[in-house]
Amino acid sequence: MRKYISPGAWFSVEYPDAWREFEDTEDCFLFYNPDKWTGNFRISAYRGGMKDYAYRCLEGELQTTPGARRVKVGTWDCVYSKENFQENNVWYTSHFWLTGQAEVSVECSFTTMKGESPRPGEEIVRSLRVRAQGERWPKEVIPVRVLEINAINEAYDWAVSTIKKQLTKDFTAVEADIDSIQRVMDSGKFSSSQRSAWESFGFAFGAILVNEMDGMEWVTVIDGDREYAALRFADTPVMVCPAALVWDKVGKGKSCSLRAEYEHIRQEVESTL
Repeated sequence: MRKYISPGAWFSVEYPDAWREFEDTEDCFLFYNPDKWTGNFRISAYRGGMKDYAYRCLEGELQTTPGARRVKVGTWDCVYSKENFQENNVWYTSHFWLTGQAEVSVECSFTTMKGESPRPGEEIVRSLRVRAQGERWPKEVIPVRVLEINAINEAYDWAVSTIKKQLTKDFTAVEADIDSIQRVMDSGKFSSSQRSAWESFGFAFGAILVNEMDGMEWVTVIDGDREYAALRFADTPVMVCPAALVWDKVGKGKSCSLRAEYEHIRQEVESTL
């Protein structure tokens, strides 16, 4: 199973290892198996201003949704309902579970072919955990979220565009391109206060690490109020935060040698093999 922690760490769920997160509407998180589709699971959370907000939502759902009924999924008291619909001459069923805790209401749905079991969706609901207000979760590393993927891609695209413009050469995120990033970093065209620029160069360096070191993957780190993208080598303790690697030095007026960092990381990786 893979673990997902929502932005802001409002809640967490566990979903099958073969599934992935995909882009969906704002504040709604979508998961499914891209290789063998068995259904779409969506989850959203809402925080109300009252301690019994989740309970009020459950009662309202019972009163307004035809066929809605109370069910128990794991430790969660839920209101369950379902809806059949047709799309491109194929019939589907959407199963809905409304649950929550105190001031947080959670809506879950699992859409699959009509007649198929809702069990995969139920299992994800069963794994739900809602963070109580004021509770601090321990530091955790989870598969990279769509939120961080978008930020990584945006930063990488800016860095590549800047490097190509200044050096008039292609950037393909291979080891030889470390020197290209370094040349632009050392060009003097960026002040130490331009944090986003330095972090973007870090993300471009991270792309090289992913391409050159088999097993290096992007992850999301949840550490209290801090949530950021990092790299982890397989399931080992070897972790790198490329954005911080560059910015933490430049922001303090220190030099940053990407070649030296690359060799140091490679040595750490090799020592784990």
